[in-house]
Amino acid sequence: MKKIPVVERIMSANDKVAARNREVFDQHHVHVVNIMASPGAGKTTLILRTIEALRGKRAVGAIEGDLASEVDSLKIRELGVPAVQINTGGGCHLDAVQVNAILDQLPLEELDLLFIENVGNLVCPVGFVLGEHTRVGISSIPEGDDKPHKYPTIFANVDALVISKIDLLPYLPFDMDEFQRLVRSLNPEISIFPVSAVTGEGMDDWVQWLLELTS
Repeated sequence: MKKIPVVERIMSANDKVAARNREVFDQHHVHVVNIMASPGAGKTTLILRTIEALRGKRAVGAIEGDLASEVDSLKIRELGVPAVQINTGGGCHLDAVQVNAILDQLPLEELDLLFIENVGNLVCPVGFVLGEHTRVGISSIPEGDDKPHKYPTIFANVDALVISKIDLLPYLPFDMDEFQRLVRSLNPEISIFPVSAVTGEGMDDWVQWLLELTS
């Protein structure tokens, strides 16, 4: 009898729980966005600014994934938004089981949009579906314009890409046109949003896209 590799069994089990998570989200009419990026790319800052921009337009919640601490979830709760922390204790990504375990801590019946901030990593998170409807990657200007060469899988497997910290473009070598060309060569249908959460540049297009997702 053919042996099933351990990795294949793990992925299959994760996908089954992810499907159950998706059913829960759909039952509550909550659109879930899984945000993936490297540490320091600006995931939390983007979520905070987006929450502020959506205030009065959409009810938002968040799941925060980190190796340790509740720093990010506390920042979100300070805005009056429900947020639950998942600490992986060393794991490089969230999985569907971890998300499923905390769903009863969120007021899903009151939400329109739920952000899942995945653990900071450009490799592991993209391999595990969580039950989300939409996947968003973030790549920041300080990380350089060569990331699509080095980490093609994440760019090829997200629905949208936020290019963050564009206020730093005058100070750092970054070829925006070439970067976007590389990304679209991997993912022709991707939506790309150059954004500065500090100055607000580009935020209107990003927020409008989210409003259309949840209309």
